[in-house]
Amino acid sequence: MKLKEMLSDSQLGEQPKWDGEQIITGITDSSRDIKDGMVFVAIAGFEKDGHDYIPDAIAQGATLIVGEHDCPEALPIPYLKVANSRRVLGQLADKFYNHPSGRKRVIGITGTNGKTTTAFFLKHLLEQQGFTVSMIGTIYNEINGIQYPTPNTTPNAEKVHELIAASKDDFVVIEVSSHGLTQYRLESVAFDYALFMNLQHDHLDYHKTMAAYFEAKALLFDKLKPDGKAVVNTDNAWGLKLTQRLAAKGTAVITVGHQEDAALSIKKMTNQEVTLDISDETSALDPHMPGEHNLYDIAMASAVIQDLGYPLADVTEQMRSFAGVPGRYEIVHLKDRIHCIIDYAHTPEAVTSILTSIHKDGAERITHIFGFRGNRDASKRDEMIAASTDQSTRVILTTDDLNSVPEEAMRQAYADYQHQFAGTHKIDIIMDRTLAIQAAVNEARVGDWILVTGKGHEKYKTDYALPTASDKETVLYLKNSEK
Repeated sequence: MKLKEMLSDSQLGEQPKWDGEQIITGITDSSRDIKDGMVFVAIAGFEKDGHDYIPDAIAQGATLIVGEHDCPEALPIPYLKVANSRRVLGQLADKFYNHPSGRKRVIGITGTNGKTTTAFFLKHLLEQQGFTVSMIGTIYNEINGIQYPTPNTTPNAEKVHELIAASKDDFVVIEVSSHGLTQYRLESVAFDYALFMNLQHDHLDYHKTMAAYFEAKALLFDKLKPDGKAVVNTDNAWGLKLTQRLAAKGTAVITVGHQEDAALSIKKMTNQEVTLDISDETSALDPHMPGEHNLYDIAMASAVIQDLGYPLADVTEQMRSFAGVPGRYEIVHLKDRIHCIIDYAHTPEAVTSILTSIHKDGAERITHIFGFRGNRDASKRDEMIAASTDQSTRVILTTDDLNSVPEEAMRQAYADYQHQFAGTHKIDIIMDRTLAIQAAVNEARVGDWILVTGKGHEKYKTDYALPTASDKETVLYLKNSEK
């Protein structure tokens, strides 16, 4: 693509006069990735400013620099000043890759909890109908059947467009984070379906208020194609608000909830099954993953399947072959009927939901192991501990990701919570995460349950006593040590 073609019809404002015949070979916001003929978009990040790396980008062969600052003096290549580099990165990537989302069926999923599980449910169910599916999300990106590691739930805008363009699959399912939306990582991506799962207490270190958090999530629904549809969980108050807003704009909305007038009306929920009514036809769905949170996830995924013209009555049978989701309600059975569950739950609501599910599965004694991330939303910590102590026999507070917070400072914070809840609940502190899990396993009695939450599939960022790299590896290491 020629430079003049990339910049034609753009809304970038006044452009300098230059020869636009140069061939553009790619776009990036990382100077380390620059090769001859590429465009470098300088972004002022939270820790580093991309404008500082303009000389490096030029030295490596950049053809054009895009930035928000005034043009540095005597640049040997063109410089385009824009109001918002993050947004322009997405616009240029969309143009460079020839508007890939417009040539695909794209499904976006947003919400505090349930994005990953719903994405996996949707991928599986679409494949059961004979479609091929790419997925961009938290655990990995999968394009054309090949899995790639991912550093973020939602990659940057250039990467998102590149992945969609590379996909030869029928559908692309994308987990959409609030950070990704406010940072323009989905700029110029157009969606056929957008799902709103829920909005719960999280990320207020970033968004400050729940209202601002909601507005960030709502940005996804401005990206629907003209014939695109929203799928909204109306059992969540924020979902009701979103539904009303979208209806006022004339957006097609598929509602899922207990309300009689919901498009998919929930008639009954057990720990294993959700019964939905649509057009006076009732279907019971079993995702083969227990818990109310998973039932909402399967209901939302099934709403898309049903809207595509496939019967809900087939969902339960199709889910029998579902392989599960890494780090989401993964169960490891230990000796003496001791069960250990590894899950990503990291909000008060998610903790409550999974503990309730475990009790419904017959647990009488539960040891819950979790921790807090340094420099993250501290306002939810009281609620997290309250949710845990309300249904756990024993709580062990341990290290999550310290994020540069000294371990002793986090230990003191845990000691304060231990004192706050003293006399009513048993809270222990074991800062080494692997030793915390080991203590729970060694001290468990016949029939006990152990719940380890917060990291799910994620690898450890801290070196611990046991030679393991994740919660599941730790539990399996201890299980194998029993032999």
